[in-house]
Order: sequence, then C-alpha cells, then structure tokens
Amino acid sequence: MKLIEQQWDHEKGLNRRAFLKLSGLIGLGMASASFMPLTAEAVKFNRKQYKISHTDFAMGTVVAMTLIHVSRDEAEEAMGQAFEEIQRLTRMLNRFDDRTVLGQLNREGFVGHIPGEMQQVIARGLEYHRLSKGNFDITVKPVVDFFHQKGRGINSSRPTDKQIEQVLSLVGTEKIDLQNGVIRFKQPGMGITLDGIAKGYIVDRAALVLRERGVENFLINAGGDIRTAGAKENEKPWTIAVQDPRKKENHPDIIRLKDGAVATSGNYEVYFDKEKMLHHIVNPRTGISPLTRASVSVTARTTMDADALSTAVFVMEPEEGIRFINALPDCECLTITRSGSKYKSTGWNRDEV
Repeated sequence: MKLIEQQWDHEKGLNRRAFLKLSGLIGLGMASASFMPLTAEAVKFNRKQYKISHTDFAMGTVVAMTLIHVSRDEAEEAMGQAFEEIQRLTRMLNRFDDRTVLGQLNREGFVGHIPGEMQQVIARGLEYHRLSKGNFDITVKPVVDFFHQKGRGINSSRPTDKQIEQVLSLVGTEKIDLQNGVIRFKQPGMGITLDGIAKGYIVDRAALVLRERGVENFLINAGGDIRTAGAKENEKPWTIAVQDPRKKENHPDIIRLKDGAVATSGNYEVYFDKEKMLHHIVNPRTGISPLTRASVSVTARTTMDADALSTAVFVMEPEEGIRFINALPDCECLTITRSGSKYKSTGWNRDEV
C-alpha cells in the first residue's frame, strides 16, 4: 500500500527519502497551484479576494494549500487550523510510531478503545476491501515490512515462493475483529497499514475545516492526494498535471477540477529494489507487487475515495480496473502501464469534473 509516513530519525532529522520528498524530488502529482516555499504568501489579485498559499511538511510529504478568500486574516486562520488538523490526525494514524494507538495495535494485536477517527478509517478500509473484491487490503503490512527488510539487506535477493507464502499467512481482513471500538487480531504477527487510505482521509478532514470556517475556494495538495473546492482566480477550475511515471516531466494528462479530488498510485513512489519490482503496492492474494502498471490516477468526490480506489485499481489488470471504475458513480480513472500504454475510464478527462 502507499506509504504516507516516512520514519523520522530523531537523532539525525529527516531521512534521505523524506528529505527528497520535501525537496520536491519525489511526488505523485503537480497542481497548477504549485508548491510554494516554506513560507506563507498572500496576494490580493483583485479588489475583493486574496490568494493565500502556504506549504509545510506533514504525512511524510509536502503539503501545499492555496485558498481564495475575501479576508486575508480569515483565510490564514482557517489554513492554520487545517494544518493543525493534519498534524493531529497524522500523529494518530502514523504506523511508524509505537506510541500511537495504531502502533500499539500492530505491536500487541489488541486495543480496547480506538479513537473515533481511526475507527472510521479502518471501517472504510474494510468496506473498500469488500467493494474491490479483495484488491484493497489494509492487512498487507507484514508483506510490505518483509519487502522493506529484504531491500535493506546488503546481499538482498528476491523473495522465494516459500517466504512469500509464509508472510501471506498473516494477511486477511477476515482476521480482524472490530466491534464497538474494540479491535483485535485473530492471529499473532498480523499488522495493518492505513497508508493507502489515511492520507486521503486526512486531506478530507482538512478540507472540512476550511469549509466550516467559510472558505469556499481552495486546493490542498498532499504529495499528489489533492482535494479542491470552488475555483481559483477568475472563476477558473483548478488545473492538475498527472505525474509522468518515468519522471521525464512529460505529463500524461491534465485534470481540471472544481469540487472534487484526485489521487495517484505509482510504482515510483516507494520501492525496495533497483528494478522497482518490489514496491509499496502489494497484491494481497499473491504477496507480490503488480508488474505491468506504472501509475493509476483516480478522480472522485472525496480524497479518501480517490486514495483507496487508486491503490485497488493498481492491483487489478488494466481492463479490470477500468470496468470497476466505470461501475462506480462520480469516479474516473487513468491507468498507465510500464510500456506507456494508457487505459481511460468512460468519462476521463472531461473539461471539468
């Protein structure tokens, strides 16, 4: 699944991959409201409205917000509260920190009372598992951890079938018991990762903060998980370029959004071998990473939907993924294969979503 949080080395600061993300060298997408320096910017572009932009580091990536609002002070206050919400939820849902409830669950296999937000994310993860017929699975953490450990070895080799079979025995949403805020794993050694859904959820919650404070026009870009509302200057839709999986800056497509979301899953985000054959997106049935897909972009009404669905479709064969998205309301999809072929859902790339 997608890694939303890189480990923080408290003695050395940002690790190398997190630093590269912060520097803009690793990303999932580029919005027309492009990343700003790590300082706030306010521009009054007409007599009635301000454009307020700020970029910060959260969820293991660069988070950029651009707001269009009649009051600079109100916009800056709302933006500050939105960033506070992002940080609060990141601390809650960070699986790399043993002090969090999620860290405790993965360590002990049981939590007697999980926070409401975490319960919502887990419940939705189980729902996406059902909806995608098993292609989205939050219990693949043991496989991702195994790949990570293999990739760190000096003389690392590809996993054997027996090794994959052993770690796959720890995967399966049917082995999660979630009732009335109490969660337990039915098998020792299990673990869950919310990386393929939590970042989208957090972006949606930040968007809710902005709306509740009267901001109607904004773009939030959290490393390619993007949520938009209203319009940018001159009532134009927000413009988002799909990341080139080969990193050659030849953007495969342009998306125009007013009220909606888009997320991209790619094999270039986090990988554990030089050939990019083992990466953070795992087929929960086979225990290996899909080999023919390079990236999947999904537009949806919420970032959480787009986030989870892009991961699920990446696991599917391209034709299957397109059929799946075509059957869902308010969702569109672009799949790009390693060879450069493109597969588009029926309504992809309309003038405005």
